[in-house]
Amino acid sequence: MDDSSPTLSDGVRAEISRRRAVQLLGVGAAAVAAGGAMAGTAAAEVPPNSPSGLRAAVLEYADRWTNAVGLRKLLEHAGFTVIDLDLTEAPTAQAQAVDLVAFGSFTNDSTDGTDPYGTYVRTHADSLRQFVRAGGVVLDLAKSDKPGVGVPYLPIWKWDWNSTAMFAVRTDADLNTVYPVAATHPLVSVLPVNASGQVFTGRSVSASWESIGAWKEMRVLLACVPGASGFPAALLEGKDRTPAADGKSSVEGKGRYLVSSLTVDKCYNTAGAATQSAAAIDDSRRFFNALTGYVKAAKAGSAPALTVTPSVQAGPLVGHVSETTARLWARPGLDPAAYPTWQCEVKVGGAVVKTVTANVSTDNDNTVLLDVSGLQANTKYDYTIKSTTSGAPAVPMAGSFRTAPATGTAAKVTLGVGSCAHNVPNSLWTRAMTEGCDGFVMLGDTPYADMGLSGAASELDRIRRHHRDFLAVPEIANMVRSMPVWGTWDDHDFAGNDTDGRASQKFDYRKAFVDYRANANFGHVTGNPTQLLTGRGAGEGVYTSFRRGPIEVFLIDPRWFSNTSTGVCMETDQAKWLKDALKASTATFKVLASGMVWYDKITGEKDDWNTYRTEKLELLELIKTQRISGCVLLSGDVHVSRAVKNFDSTAADPLPAGYDLWEYVVSPVHDWTIGPVFDVTTSASTGLPQGTRWAPNPADPVKWSKDAPYTFLKLVADTTVTPAVLTAKWINRDGAVLDTQTRTITELTRPA
Repeated sequence: MDDSSPTLSDGVRAEISRRRAVQLLGVGAAAVAAGGAMAGTAAAEVPPNSPSGLRAAVLEYADRWTNAVGLRKLLEHAGFTVIDLDLTEAPTAQAQAVDLVAFGSFTNDSTDGTDPYGTYVRTHADSLRQFVRAGGVVLDLAKSDKPGVGVPYLPIWKWDWNSTAMFAVRTDADLNTVYPVAATHPLVSVLPVNASGQVFTGRSVSASWESIGAWKEMRVLLACVPGASGFPAALLEGKDRTPAADGKSSVEGKGRYLVSSLTVDKCYNTAGAATQSAAAIDDSRRFFNALTGYVKAAKAGSAPALTVTPSVQAGPLVGHVSETTARLWARPGLDPAAYPTWQCEVKVGGAVVKTVTANVSTDNDNTVLLDVSGLQANTKYDYTIKSTTSGAPAVPMAGSFRTAPATGTAAKVTLGVGSCAHNVPNSLWTRAMTEGCDGFVMLGDTPYADMGLSGAASELDRIRRHHRDFLAVPEIANMVRSMPVWGTWDDHDFAGNDTDGRASQKFDYRKAFVDYRANANFGHVTGNPTQLLTGRGAGEGVYTSFRRGPIEVFLIDPRWFSNTSTGVCMETDQAKWLKDALKASTATFKVLASGMVWYDKITGEKDDWNTYRTEKLELLELIKTQRISGCVLLSGDVHVSRAVKNFDSTAADPLPAGYDLWEYVVSPVHDWTIGPVFDVTTSASTGLPQGTRWAPNPADPVKWSKDAPYTFLKLVADTTVTPAVLTAKWINRDGAVLDTQTRTITELTRPA
């Protein structure tokens, strides 16, 4: 609910505010918030704690719907000495040493156009982490009035070449019930539970407002819906870690993060009068009184042990979108037995134009795939996905997409391309949106599904959790719900570093991949290579393609069929599909995309197209003899970005494709690169032959190379100009353009 919309009249906005106050506090309490009196409020019975010697720094505002406060007063009742949080200083540099930093409900909701809460938590993110690591506690009751809002100061831990993140994603689900999940936890066990299994029931209707839809590396203490999954969450607990000296493990910090959607601090108006019943105030006092002992334990390094609760929701995700169809995906997170059927409404200008329903597939990890047809080309659509079960929790799943331009019409299409991404918050994904990308292509290692995860029931469950965590990252979630996303895989989301098709574990990795993507197809039907597999069952490979206006992208699977000992990569069936599709394509520009690079990596690893040079040269020969114009190559994997010209000039024909065939390498989305490019001339310590060149020079096919983290490729195909142009820009997450390569269709055509 958001009554701040500028499109609402003052009268409508006032009515929404009044209703929200009634829902949040009850009719009598709403009258108090509006300046009236609430009669008959009995004295609270929970006595105050003795002075604890603890000090809390508090940021609290009266919320604009009810004028309610209470955080300071409840903490003082719990035995804390309370000071105002100095927004100019880090938590460790406050005027007096503090043990708790507490942000009250709706501190992120500013009425004057500023965002003191947001500015503070972003500016002092590192200091907040240090504060918690040393034994402090951060209690964050901020809310969200839009989906996909992250908590920016939660830690990212890094060691070796893996990264692990803690995150929490606030959503705009207005849920009014709270249930215990960790019933024995000291912050939960003190709360009375009613006959329906709910806590915080003494207040007028609501103890939670909004909710938390996804999280990682956190434990759910309270949830808005009953059930062990804890989804949607109302209170999360997390702890900090630091890399150990070995660089491959971690040391736990002492303190704790508490991230919540609770409104249990909103008990009084600004004049100090109660706006909740005595029972509600008692519940709040029990919670904050228990917080005193909890903070003491954290300070002493004896806070409760924390077992991570896996997040269950992911999406929605926009998958393959053509001129007239769209494939939408979601993992709703609710019990599929209770909420089996989900409905998607597709809208233009607020009017519903298409409605489709589909059942949750338990065989595909409780996900739902919704295929929409009968759409118009080059049209923006909004969509919502909701349960058809009466009384289902109002968990918002919504987004938008634009269909592809009509084939044969002049158009300008922009695609983002990236590879090698960890499951951590990263503003690069937001940058891709602000750069105007119409869709995004994942080139593999998205995510690193072969990394370790504790507590998984099986290898398949572990891999699925990596995919789920990846799609739940706040910035990724915001991107995939609002533009089509296509993907192939590379070694780390296929079976492990430098693996080929002989890897026995590839079946679990393929299962998880198709569970969590919405491509038009996933390779071909087992035993029937002429039939592409449009469903999500068992099949061979994950190769696919898509056309968007003047550009067609062929996402090659270089892993499933490969065998480095025989030099086979695509195998006959995939190779035939690719060659036939290339010959049939009428797109101006054709992109051959592969996770692994098309040149020789030289590093000793075999996962590059030089290992499969026979197949590669056959493909180039086809492009040449069939006079297939407009081809370029895409790749990732190697943690460096490059523009490579005529990559196989050692072939007998210096132009094996009939024209200069360019390869655009883009990697990584994350922060780990290979180190500066170098020219091995004197040292054998690298294990590479002397004279090996990695740095570009005029004689080398590498024409540009950049060791740059947080990089994606912006690929623009434009047929509104003559000759048509394909432009590739490597852009980092700060918006800096690292390099630009421009090719006209004339340059990408074999001379007569």
